[in-house]
Amino acid sequence: MRTPWGDLAVLDAHVHFFSHEFFRSLVGQESEMPATAAKVGWTLPGVDPNGLAETWTLELNRHGVAKAALIASVPGDERSVLAAQAAYPDRFHAYAMLNPTAENATVAPGLKAICLFPAMHRYSMHDPRVDAVIQQAAAQRMAVFVHCGVLTVGIRKRLGLPSPFDMRFSNPLDLHAIALRYPRTPFLVPHFGAGHLREALMLADLCPNVYLDTSSSNSWMRYEALDLKAVFRRALDVAGAGRLLFGTDSSFFPRGWVADVYQTQARALEEVGISAPDARRIFGENLQRLFS
Repeated sequence: MRTPWGDLAVLDAHVHFFSHEFFRSLVGQESEMPATAAKVGWTLPGVDPNGLAETWTLELNRHGVAKAALIASVPGDERSVLAAQAAYPDRFHAYAMLNPTAENATVAPGLKAICLFPAMHRYSMHDPRVDAVIQQAAAQRMAVFVHCGVLTVGIRKRLGLPSPFDMRFSNPLDLHAIALRYPRTPFLVPHFGAGHLREALMLADLCPNVYLDTSSSNSWMRYEALDLKAVFRRALDVAGAGRLLFGTDSSFFPRGWVADVYQTQARALEEVGISAPDARRIFGENLQRLFS
C-alpha cells in the first residue's frame, strides 16, 4: 500500500469475521436472518465461510492490504475463521472468541489467538478456568487477545438486544500477574485499552509480552483530554513502535474494510513524526513477527 512512508505491507490486526453462524447466534431462527440483515443494512453471508473469506480477500486486494487477523466473534465459531485461514493462508490469521466459563471450554487447534471478553461473559481474569485455557493457548504457541475497557456491540443495540456486560472485569491491570506468568505468550489489548489507556500503558510497561492494538474509531477518547496524536505519543513512549499493532475493527459488508480508520491513524502518526522503519513495524511487521 502507498503510505506517507512509501510502499508498506499493511496488515490489519483486527477484523471481525461476521459469518453465517454469527448471524444465527444473534437471531436464533434461520428463517428470520434475511429480514434481520436487511433491517440493519448488512449483507447476509452464505453458509459456507469460504465465500465470506473470498469476499474479504477481494476487499483487502481493493485497498492494498496484505493480510488480516479475522476474529470469530461468537464462541463456538472457530470453524469459520479456520476455514478462511486454510483457504487463504497467506492472507488471514484466525482468531476466535472463547468463553472460559463455558462447560468443556477448549482451545481449537490451528488458531493464532484466542479472544477473551471478560466483561461480556462476566468473569475475572483470575478465575482458574481462565488460566486453564491460557495454558492450552500457551502450549500451542498462540496469542491471547483480551478486550478491556468499554465494550459495546453495535448490532445488539440496533436489534434491541440486551447487553448485560460487567465492566468490573474490564481493567487491563487484571492481566498483570497472568502476563508475567506466561512470559512467552503475547497478550494483545485492543483499542489502547478502550478507555483505560493509563492502565494499559502501565501493563505494557511492566510486561514486555503485552501489545496494544490501535483499532476502531477510538471513541473512548471522549473520556480523556486527548487526541489520537497524544495517544500515539504516549503509547510510543511506553511500549515503543515494536509493540503497537495497527487495526481497523472492520466487520460487515457492504461497508467492508474501514479505510478512513487507516487514514486517520496514518495521518496522526505522520504528524507525530515516526520514522519509516517504525511505520513498517506498526502497520505490519509486528503482527507478521508474532506468527512467523
